[in-house]
Amino acid sequence: MSRHRHLVVVLAAALVPACGASDLAAPPGDAADSPAPVTAAGTILRVDPRLDALVPADARIEKLAEGFNFIEGPVWIRSQSRLLFSDVRGNTIYQWTEADGVSPFIDPVFEGDATGRRSISSNGLTLDAEGRLVICEHGNRRISRVEADGSRTVVVETYDGKQLNSPNDAVYASDGWLYFTDPPYGLEGLEESPMRELDFNGIYRLSPDGELELLVRDQSRPNGVALSPDERTLYVANSDAENMVWMAYDIDAGGASNARVFYDVNDQTAEGAADGMKVDAAGNIFATGPGGVWIFAPDGTHLGTIMPDEVPANVGWGDDGRTLYMTARTGLYRITLSTEGVMPGP
Repeated sequence: MSRHRHLVVVLAAALVPACGASDLAAPPGDAADSPAPVTAAGTILRVDPRLDALVPADARIEKLAEGFNFIEGPVWIRSQSRLLFSDVRGNTIYQWTEADGVSPFIDPVFEGDATGRRSISSNGLTLDAEGRLVICEHGNRRISRVEADGSRTVVVETYDGKQLNSPNDAVYASDGWLYFTDPPYGLEGLEESPMRELDFNGIYRLSPDGELELLVRDQSRPNGVALSPDERTLYVANSDAENMVWMAYDIDAGGASNARVFYDVNDQTAEGAADGMKVDAAGNIFATGPGGVWIFAPDGTHLGTIMPDEVPANVGWGDDGRTLYMTARTGLYRITLSTEGVMPGP
C-alpha cells in the first residue's frame, strides 16, 4: 500500500467515525519519542488567588513526548481520544493517544515547490461543526479541510483576488463563521517577500457560505486567536517583538470594533512571544507568551503562568475538557486543571 493510500485510511478512521472505520489506528511512527510521562516537567507561577480555582494546588505538568522540531496547533478529537498537532518545521501533522503515544498523521503536509517559503508545514488546527479537521497551511498559503477520503478541500486561499500570506491560527464561532489570522511567517523574507501579494497582515472571518470579510488590517503580526464564550469578544495575539501584546475586539454583525490592548508583555525578558491561546467556559484566557502559558481573568488580570520546561507556542483542551495540552518547541506537555475549556467540533 502506498503512503498516500495509507494516509487516507488513517484520516477516515480518525475523523469520520460514521464511516465505520473508527476502530482503525495508524501504525506507530519513529519521528518522535513517546517516553513514559515525566511529571513535574515545569513549574506554576501563582500571581492572584483566583488562580487556585482554576489550577489545583497539586497540579503537575507532564511531558508526554519529545524529539520534534517545533510543534504547534494542538486539537483534540473527542470521538477518538486523540490529539493532533503540527510540526511546523517538520512538515508533519502528528497524532498522540494515551495508549499508543505518537505517530505521523499526515506526512508530508506540503508536497509542492518550497522556493521562497520560510515554513511549508501546517500551523493552527481546528475542527468544524461536523468534526472535520481544518488546517492552516503555510506552504500552500490557505486553509483546507480534510474530507472522509483523506483529500483536502480548500476552505479559503485568496482575499480580493490575491493570495493569502500564510494562515496561522483559526477558531470557529457557533454560527459557523471561521475567524483566522494571516501573518507572513510562511514566507521567506516575511513582509519583504516577493511572493507576498497582500500589503498587510489581516484578521478575517469567513461566513458559512464562503464570503470572506477583512476585520482588521493594522495589527502588525496577528497570530493566535480565540473567542470569548459568549462570542462577543475576539482575542488576537500580536507576536511582533516590537509590539508584543494581546488585543481584544468587540465582534458583531457589523465586524470588529473597539480595538484595545488586553495585555501588554513588552516588558518581559523571558523567551517566547504572544502566540496561541484558548478560553475556558468561564471566559478565562490561557495564552502562550513569554515563559509559558499566561492565564488571564476576563477583566485582563494576570492570574498566573503555567511554565513547562520548554516555552509553549500553543495550547488545546482535551480529554474531558479539563486537560490542557501544550505544544512547546520540541516537546508535548499537559496539565490537568479544575476548569473546563471550550473545545471545537461536535
